Amino acid sequence: MKLGVCQMTVSEKTRVNLNKILNFLDEAVEHDIDLLVFPEMVLTGYTPDVVLSSKINDMIDECLWMIKEKIKRLQIAAIIGHPYKEEGKLFNRASVILPDGQVYTYDKNNLVDIEKKYFQPGEKTLTFEYKGEVFGVIICRDQNYPKLSQEVVKSGAKFLFILSAHFYNPKEARWKLEKNRAIPITRAVENGIYVLMANTVGTHLGTISLGNSLIVDPDGAVVVSAGESEEGILSLSLFDVE
Repeated sequence: MKLGVCQMTVSEKTRVNLNKILNFLDEAVEHDIDLLVFPEMVLTGYTPDVVLSSKINDMIDECLWMIKEKIKRLQIAAIIGHPYKEEGKLFNRASVILPDGQVYTYDKNNLVDIEKKYFQPGEKTLTFEYKGEVFGVIICRDQNYPKLSQEVVKSGAKFLFILSAHFYNPKEARWKLEKNRAIPITRAVENGIYVLMANTVGTHLGTISLGNSLIVDPDGAVVVSAGESEEGILSLSLFDVE
């Protein structure tokens, strides 16, 4: 099996993001990738008029249906970041979509201050099995809390996906870059697992993300990482791991 990490720019227009996701799925299949993880909130970004719309679920459901159809046709799995409402509460969610139609969801547990104005924190962890391997999923700020990753590992995960969207003002983006690289490495070493972080890249709503998506092995070595400005896909072959 081959795992992929997609580093992607995020538009204020959901349709643009959807089309990019569909195109990256095509590209992943060309590289024999079985599971591709996208960044946090990749489907909509943080555009208030979109995220806070009363019709947000209708829009997300329509987009996810199109992604599911693509996934079924290509026989690839994907993890997509997006907002979603449950019982009137808005969550920052990751949806794991498998080729057989199964869907697993995880809601971000640890919100940054600005998110707390709009989102509710999730309360559960997520692990799922695919092609004989067990994977865990967390979102961005969750990586700062060691116990959350430890709980995922206790549930059997050997690989941890982190969906991120490290958008800051330009100066902050630069000085936080090393921190946001160091934390996934730390989580990998302390848990003896592979960590795969998919980050956004480029500008969004007056902020910037410097990318640096990466894949880290259990010894803390960075297997592969992306740059500060380009979109693309990183990959890890489990044949090489074994």
